[in-house]
Amino acid sequence: MVAADVSVRVAWPADSAGIAAVQLRAWRERYDDGLAVLAERGLDPATLASAWQQSLARPPEARHRALVALAHDRVVGFAVTGPNPDPDADGAADGEMAEFTVDPQETRTGHGSRLLQACVDTLVADGFTRAVCWLDATDDVFRSFLADAGWAPDGASRELADEAGTGSVKQVRLHTALT
Repeated sequence: MVAADVSVRVAWPADSAGIAAVQLRAWRERYDDGLAVLAERGLDPATLASAWQQSLARPPEARHRALVALAHDRVVGFAVTGPNPDPDADGAADGEMAEFTVDPQETRTGHGSRLLQACVDTLVADGFTRAVCWLDATDDVFRSFLADAGWAPDGASRELADEAGTGSVKQVRLHTALT
């Protein structure tokens, strides 16, 4: 029996095109007309990859990290961790999983679980004792995934303008203890 070549590691600027491709595939599946709006704004794979490359080359601070899930050398998911910027957060103790995306073609294959564990390990290594994650209030699949891993709602919610600027997206915040 041959073991699958899968892993999670810190993202490098060279991973930017792979991250952008996964992000666009996930957006395509999640937002029906949202991609047309993104294209109108000039957000194509090359532009998105360039933004990721700049972000990965110069993170805002040392505790901001991007992680990639890999199948062989192909990016199949990514996550971003760092300090929790919420007004009610304790800057020293509270971390955030700000992004968490697995390629829609790669779900239910273990990449998400490996990526989530790597996020937790990274947040712990950075000295955080609690973590939060904002998710769309209607994303029952991601909410269930996090709940199965011990995350729970903490009662916070917010509304963000959608990509088109014509409506809003309601989000809820989940949290977990890291110790």
